[in-house]
Amino acid sequence: MLWYLILGFIVLGLLRMLWLRLQLSLAKHRSLTGHARMARRLARLIPFYEYDERQFFRADGAPDDIAARRRQSFMQLAALYAERFPRSAALTRQIESSVSDLQFTARYRVPFQFSRLVREHLRAGSFLESSANATVTDLDGNQLYDLTGSYGANLFGYDFYKECIARGSERVHELGPVLGAYHPVLAYNVQRLREISGLDEISMHMSGTEAVMQAVRLARYHTRRRHLVRFCGAYHGWWGDVQPGVGNPLPAENTYTLKDMDEASLRVLRSRRDIACVLVNPLQALHPNAGAPADSGLIDSARNAGFDRAAYTLWLRKLRRVCTERNIVLIYGKTLGGGLPVGVVCGRRALMQRFTEQRPADVCFARGTFNSHPYVMGAMYEFLQRLQGEPVRALYRGLDELWERRAATLNESLRGAGLPVQVSHLSSIWTVTYLVPSRYNWMLQYYLRAQGLALSWVGTGRLIFSLNYTDADFAAVTERFVAAAQSMQRDGWWWQDAHLSNKSIKQRVLRELVQARWATSRIGSRSSPRSRYSGARQ
Repeated sequence: MLWYLILGFIVLGLLRMLWLRLQLSLAKHRSLTGHARMARRLARLIPFYEYDERQFFRADGAPDDIAARRRQSFMQLAALYAERFPRSAALTRQIESSVSDLQFTARYRVPFQFSRLVREHLRAGSFLESSANATVTDLDGNQLYDLTGSYGANLFGYDFYKECIARGSERVHELGPVLGAYHPVLAYNVQRLREISGLDEISMHMSGTEAVMQAVRLARYHTRRRHLVRFCGAYHGWWGDVQPGVGNPLPAENTYTLKDMDEASLRVLRSRRDIACVLVNPLQALHPNAGAPADSGLIDSARNAGFDRAAYTLWLRKLRRVCTERNIVLIYGKTLGGGLPVGVVCGRRALMQRFTEQRPADVCFARGTFNSHPYVMGAMYEFLQRLQGEPVRALYRGLDELWERRAATLNESLRGAGLPVQVSHLSSIWTVTYLVPSRYNWMLQYYLRAQGLALSWVGTGRLIFSLNYTDADFAAVTERFVAAAQSMQRDGWWWQDAHLSNKSIKQRVLRELVQARWATSRIGSRSSPRSRYSGARQ
């Protein structure tokens, strides 16, 4: 009888494990983004190939006259770049071989098949000389409206942060770069951060990635659980556990990647006992379950985005309720700073403590040489003081309505001009979407640059406006954006054919990949790049 009981318990345990595993599988997004291991394996199988000059201009099967028009316009654009950006491009070329970041961003501005010719001919450079109001100026004196937002850190405009840095530096100058001890401005910063967050304790770090690392470590320490949950497509920094797919050389064994805005994910949170924390990226609401948009992935026009405030608010409330019920730490991020590198963790006292009173050797160590650097704290002091002032408060009055109206204005102008482009937005953070099938949507970033609009290396995937944009500034951006799209349309990049669709484009690229993979396998080397590839014959 005892053996039957033991066997019964084993069977029940196995059934529970299978049930939990099934729930986890159902909570994964069906895309590759939702299956980290499969994505990593597939990435290793994709061969390198590139288009020669003939295939570059007819990758969508365009006829000779369209390809010739594209070639002519491409070379004209290259000549304009060479004339307008010579110093910026020359200095970038001088240091590029020594700066790995530049090598990476240069190669991944466009789909890799097109990259070589673009890098050879459309070089604007990566150097700037100054900033003012809503613009930046490069080494050649070109003044461009800034749509990079410095990755989102430039919320109030560069002049605002330059003043924070200058006044903050003056405030802490007598102490200088003394580390370990604190400048008195830290006391005010801690007080204000507690008031803003409504939480008990503060931990200073030097970047958002470091702050997330510490928040996850503390959650694991206090819950005594190992796993974290992130949602499909979300970005929380570059360290291993929060980037489990392509880009991480090692598998993230203690990470669950679940579907965003899905009840199946809530069922996993309710049923499992090994989850320490859940990470949420509020920007993910613009494109749930999709990776951060970048023009390097624009092989067709399938990109879509849209912010449903009511639905996402309901989702966050459900998530908060489940995490509270299951004693799971909920972690999300917000912009913070003063113009210098900083990251902060705010939390409840029970979660922030790095030691256990009853077990003095049981600690959760975290320290950083430059944490609470006096100059960073000085700039933060100025920033936090200004948040309470009328100029900043005025920026937030009617903020959503303002940016809703601006997005609608640009979209109306694009529709009125008969252009196959629209924008989606979450406040002042925008994504460009494309309405007709095309292999060449990524070209728009180069036309925008020619019109005096500065984009980050992800191109039209993310445009970030600082809140100091005036109506006149935005009117200028709208005019330039429409002009860029008109030029691109006139030059034949959005050529249409009855047989051209997003599906046919994907099928064509898949055939090219198979042919390139087979050719590479026959050569016997799966890692060395091919020098040329003219594409699949049609």
